Amino acid sequence: MMTKLQTAMILAAGKGTRMRELSEQMPKPMVLVNGISLVDRLLAHAEQAGIEKVIINVHHLAGMLEHHLAPYTSDGFVEVSDERGELLETGGGVKKALPKLGNEPFLVMNGDALWIDKDESNIDRLAEHWNPEEMDVLLLLVPTDEALGYDGVGDFLGAGEGAFSIEFLGEASTASNMYAGVQIVKPEMYEGTPDGAFSNVEIFRKAAQHGRLYGLVIDGSWMHVGTPEAVKEAEEKLKELGAA
Repeated sequence: MMTKLQTAMILAAGKGTRMRELSEQMPKPMVLVNGISLVDRLLAHAEQAGIEKVIINVHHLAGMLEHHLAPYTSDGFVEVSDERGELLETGGGVKKALPKLGNEPFLVMNGDALWIDKDESNIDRLAEHWNPEEMDVLLLLVPTDEALGYDGVGDFLGAGEGAFSIEFLGEASTASNMYAGVQIVKPEMYEGTPDGAFSNVEIFRKAAQHGRLYGLVIDGSWMHVGTPEAVKEAEEKLKELGAA
């Protein structure tokens, strides 16, 4: 039975320094790929999956991002988590937003994640495979050799049909998969975590230590959009796929 995900968070507070001059002009999630911003693409994925509320954190050029999000905030679909005072990284950002995210497992998406679903929404696939009896975290994974614009190594070792238990190796040459920037996580995983800034990597490690970190390989095309050059590569890939 598919889990009904009610809330999601988009991590949009980072400075996006690898975008160089683009990051000086706008927050990275507002960068356009084929005329559509990264954050609008993520919100479309969330809406398609039936998410009722999306929390988006802001820090770098926060006012600009808030203005962009105004149509979504006015109808209650989006709520902003303000990190102007301190950049909290991925884990700290989620922890600050927990009161807005509720007590049930929720979706977290990196603000620069870009993917095109193949036959089914990958958020729906995560929800279908989510098993709270066995899992604390379920990551969407992409094989490193299929990740457009990424030439590094993977972090996660494991394989199987559907969702499978994975080991978190960090940057290890033997790892076959990398994190696609989308996950389901239980809110209690943030209990006992540091105050202030910390990475969601700590949540992955925590789940892996108890054998409760799982992965699901993406069904579709995933693009790493970290630099201006990668934006052009992504646009070429979308054209090749016949996608907007």
